[in-house]
Formats: sequence, structure tokens, C-alpha cells
Amino acid sequence: MLETRGGTRLADLWDEAKAASMSEPERLLYRSNLLGSDKRITNYGGGNTSAKVTEKDPLTADEVEVLWVKGSGGDVGTIKLDGFATLYMEKLEGLKKLYRGVEYEDEMVGYLPHCTFNLNPRAASIDTPLHAYVPYRHVDHMHPDAVIAIAAAKNSKELTARIYGEEIGWLPWKRPGFELGLWLEKFCRENPDAKGVVLGGHGLFTWGDTARDCYETTIRIINRAIEWFEAETGGKPGFGGEVRPTLPEAERREVAERLMPVIRGMISASERKVGHFDDSPAVLEFVASRDMEGLAELGTSCPDHFLRTKRNPLVVDFDPAKPDLDKTLEGLPAAVEEYRKGHAVYYERCKRPDSPPMRDPNAVVYLVPGVGMITFAKDKATARVSAEFYVNAINVMRGASSVSSYVGLDEQEAFDIEYWVLEEAKLQRLPKPRPLAGKVALITGGAGGIGKATAERLLKDGACVVLADIDSEALEEAERGLAGQYSADLVRRVKLDVTSEADAANAFAFAAREYGGLDILVSNAGISSAAPVDETDLATWNRNMEILSTGYFLVAREAFRLMKRQETGGEIVFIASKNGLAASPNAAAYCTAKAAEIHLARCLALEGAEFGIRVNTVNPDAVLRGSKIWSGEWREQRAAAYNMSPDELEEHYRKRSLLKRSVYPEDVAEAVFFFVSEMSAKSTGNIVNVDAGNAQSFTR
Repeated sequence: MLETRGGTRLADLWDEAKAASMSEPERLLYRSNLLGSDKRITNYGGGNTSAKVTEKDPLTADEVEVLWVKGSGGDVGTIKLDGFATLYMEKLEGLKKLYRGVEYEDEMVGYLPHCTFNLNPRAASIDTPLHAYVPYRHVDHMHPDAVIAIAAAKNSKELTARIYGEEIGWLPWKRPGFELGLWLEKFCRENPDAKGVVLGGHGLFTWGDTARDCYETTIRIINRAIEWFEAETGGKPGFGGEVRPTLPEAERREVAERLMPVIRGMISASERKVGHFDDSPAVLEFVASRDMEGLAELGTSCPDHFLRTKRNPLVVDFDPAKPDLDKTLEGLPAAVEEYRKGHAVYYERCKRPDSPPMRDPNAVVYLVPGVGMITFAKDKATARVSAEFYVNAINVMRGASSVSSYVGLDEQEAFDIEYWVLEEAKLQRLPKPRPLAGKVALITGGAGGIGKATAERLLKDGACVVLADIDSEALEEAERGLAGQYSADLVRRVKLDVTSEADAANAFAFAAREYGGLDILVSNAGISSAAPVDETDLATWNRNMEILSTGYFLVAREAFRLMKRQETGGEIVFIASKNGLAASPNAAAYCTAKAAEIHLARCLALEGAEFGIRVNTVNPDAVLRGSKIWSGEWREQRAAAYNMSPDELEEHYRKRSLLKRSVYPEDVAEAVFFFVSEMSAKSTGNIVNVDAGNAQSFTR
């Protein structure tokens, strides 16, 4: 049965009471967001919507017809009004006189900015003519799995007629552009009763005279495809049935945790990659099936799919019936290299005189029999979206192969889109990556003041962050706040007691599974205690050593193990303390443990250099604001040591410093950023004091 995810039928979500008071552009936005809210209709960034609206020309004050259409690179599910391009329909019609034929259709994109209405800065997409020349006011172009399964079937035209009769027409595959826009116009003129058209190998166009009519037609046509597949397949297993076992969830995750850092290291030479693991039911059915290898080799059909997934995945040599992960890991370098060579051959075979240079030849999608799917991309969101698109491709392959034969897009056509000069131009317009893009950080004590400030600083420059802390409630709050400010893709949380070997191993395995590996460890978990040495009991002494010395050893050891498997180096920063260099009264346990941290960092710098692992230390002093340590007994204990009230302590520390300035968590975070960035690429075994100046803690 075709995977429909989240229910058998699409619901009609249109609320006329809400829509009635909207302007026409607002109804277009409403319709677009409704359609994009269900991944069965279209995936992230896929599809387009449009409306032809009567507007007042800002220069002439005349009433003119304006095409509102999703702008280049937008997503219908999350788009706002400023995400739509606006163009004069009269000028778009005038472009037909300039059109020199299909061999020159790419040049027509250069004319689109000349058609802009009201100086709208939103760039129009290559799909603009597909909407402009359909002679209806409202047009939807969606990529529903159920309809693409029809479009990608060998007898696609016949199936379309069988399912829809004359209500929905069919056109053969044609690359999006000016020519396809003219094809659609011709079809509509010749078939005035049609409500839409299936584009071979691509997707669905539907139209209507009102926003509601267009929306309801889109929902109805997709539902009819879903119903037809359910009736035809009758719940039969897809892809020729299961021929491999599926491992239990815990074992699947363990395999992913071991594979992902190794693959990541192999493919991150030119650009650091971030991973995503998917073991959803659709994926597991596919990787367990008889036809998986053959269908994967045929490649994806819809351009929106393979632009994000590449045409083919890499099938990892792993036998879930006789699991031998060591053997699989041994064979990975040859498999990855073979894929690269295959892409290079494909490039040389298909390239045109004006083709852009070959891009990254590594696979995006890795299928692991019995385990699931791993995807890698330049950032987590792209890796996740790539996985979602390959799930769409799986659904399409299931549907098409269950009622016919699945047909992937012709190799040359696929290449011409993947290496399209216009696609290359769009890639070149992307902003320059931020300094930590593609890097993964784990921060212990991540829910506290310094830990959270450090997470925010690294997120600001593009890193993915795993927050690790023993305080579950504070951890959840920190993740929620940072994810809301930056992105849910960029932040994860894991409960971690740094004194537990099992917890430490689990936290780094979690980072490997969620993001593919690790580049940065910020070891920041801490406690504090104060008492004269003759009043310090053994439990207090041991607790300081367990957390501030042993805990730092355990997380650093796991970081070393993971970073060495990746073979891409890494950065480790210990958050120690001024007290590790300068003795303080009535704090022997704390000061000694902090001194152990500093010396451990030096030892690790010696061991890590060979593997490109840099280890440095930041020594803060008196960071009271936002600190969980300073919110408890430590404040009272330190105040007592200096014979003052707790409220006087922050001012005491400020005045004590050479610079007479307070130190905040953000100041420490800046020092951490320096040590994990390229600014300190030639620094290891060093210490930066962030204490506003304390002569006792000068390192020399």
C-alpha cells in the first residue's frame, strides 16, 4: 500500500469564515500554508502556488493584473507574504514575443526581473511561466507522493486516464521552464473542462477560479490517487516483499552510532557534513525488501527529490541476518571511493560544454539494510530534509512498482537539472557559510549560565549543539529556549552525569546518532564547595574530584574516541577556574580539582596533536550571573571566607580585579569561541584567563 503518513485521507482544512475577510494575496498565503502543512501534499521547499490579482499600478494608478507566485527558494508551508514574487501579467505575456525557442529558454529567466511589479525584491523562480500561462486565476503545483507514483509509472499516461478520466490530463516529462509554461497553456486551451494535469515523472498541476476552489480541487485529486492505490494494492507488501530481517531499535541505533562518524569523516574533507538518521517504517520496509537495490539504482524521478538526495543512494554492505559491523566498517572506504568514481564517470558522460564544474561527488543518502537510512549534508536541516525527500522517493517507488513498473528520470535529463547553469547560479547566490557551519558541539553543564551562553555563542555562528546536564528540568528549559531562538534542528539535549562512564558513552553516542559525530567538546560541568581543610570531609573532597577531575577525564576520553574514529581532528575546551592557578582560602578540594583539570588538558594536548585534536583551557573567575554554582551555598561560603555579606560579593570581585570589571557568562563564551574557531587553529595546550585581571593567576 502507498505510504500516506498521518492518515488515510487528506482533510479539507479550509475555513471560509477565516478566509472571507482576507485580501486575495492573503488567501493565496492561507492556501499555500494549508497545502504545505501536510507532507503528503508536498515536502519542504517543494511545489508552487500562485494567484492572478487585480492591483493598482503605483506609477499610473491604473488597474493591472499581477501574478503573485511563490518566489525562488521558498517553502509553501512556512512562506509569508514577502515570500511571493509579484509580476505584471501584461509584461509576462509580452515575453512570448521574445522567446526564440526551446534551445534558448534559459535566457527567458533573465527577463523575469523586468516584469517585477512594485519593485518587489523577491526573485521569481524558474517555475513562474508555468503559473503565468495557465489561463486560470489560481494555480497549485504540488508534489504529492500518490500522484508522483502515477507520474513515475511506466504507463503513466494510461494510469492517469484510468484514475481521472478527462478531469485530469497528462503531459510527458519536460524540464521546468518557459517551454513547459507554453505546453500548459496549450493544454488548458485545448481541454477547457480539465481541472489539472499530471506531469510525467514530476507532479501535479491543478487550477481554479477562486482560491478555495483551487485548494479543494488539489485535495480531492490527491485523495482520489490515495484511494485508487489502496484499492489496487489491497495491503500487499511493497518492493517484492521482505528478504532481510530488521534489527531491533536499540541495535539499529547502535549500528548508526558507529557508522555515522566514520562515514562523516570520509566525506568531510572539503566541507564538514552533518548527519541525520531515519528508521521510520517506510524506510525500514524499503531496506528490508527484495527490490531495494534495483530500485535504488534506477534513481529518483521528481527533480525536487534528486536535487536534494542526488540521483542514487549508496547501499551500505551490511547483512542484518549475520551482523558483522567491523567487516562493514572495513569495507566502507572502498565503497565510498567507488561511489565517488561513479559520480565522476556520470559527470564526464553527461556534461555539456557549459556545465558547471563537478560538485561534491559523495553520496547524500546511505541505505543500511535492516537498520535504516543515513543522510549527510552541509547542515542538519538540509540533511533532515534530504531524508524526507528520499522517503518521498521511496513512497513513489512503492506506489509505481506495485501497479506498474517504476521509471526513474532519464540519466541525461537528471544531469541537466542537477548541473543546470541556472541551478548553479542559485547556489552561487547562497550566503557564505558561517564560521562553525557543519560543526557539532557537546557542552557539559549546558543548562547553566556559562554552558548556555557558550551554546548560544556557538549556535550564533552555525554550530549544532548537544546540551548535556544532570538537571533535567533546566536542560529542557535551555533546549526549548535555544531551539526557539535558533532552530530545533540545531539543538539537542541529553541527560548526563559526568561521573558515570555509561552516561558519558551514551551522550557521545547520542551526538553521533543525532548529528553524525562531534567536532567540539566544551567540558563545563561543575560544582563548588568551601570549608577549611580541617573541616572538609572525605565525601566533599571526593565529590569535587569525581565531577571536576574524573568527570572531565571521562567526557574527554569519549570525545577522543569519537574524534579519532572520524579522523577529522577536533577542539576540546575545559572550563577550569582562576582557582586552578591561584590558591584561595578555605577551598582546598575545589582548587585542587580545578588544578587537575588544567593539567589534564595539558596532557590531552600532547596526545591529541597527532590526531589534529586541540585542547585548551578557559579560566573564568567570579562569574556570578546566571550561575547555578553561585546560586547555592557557594556564595555564602565565599562571602564568609572574605568576612562579608553575600550581596557584597560581586562588587568585591569586581574591585579585586585589575581591570575593575565584572565577568559574565558571555565573556567566557567568547573565549571558548576563540578556541574552537579557526582564529586559534595553531593553538593547543594554552590557557586564557577571563577574570578581569588577577595577578595571582598569571600563567607566567
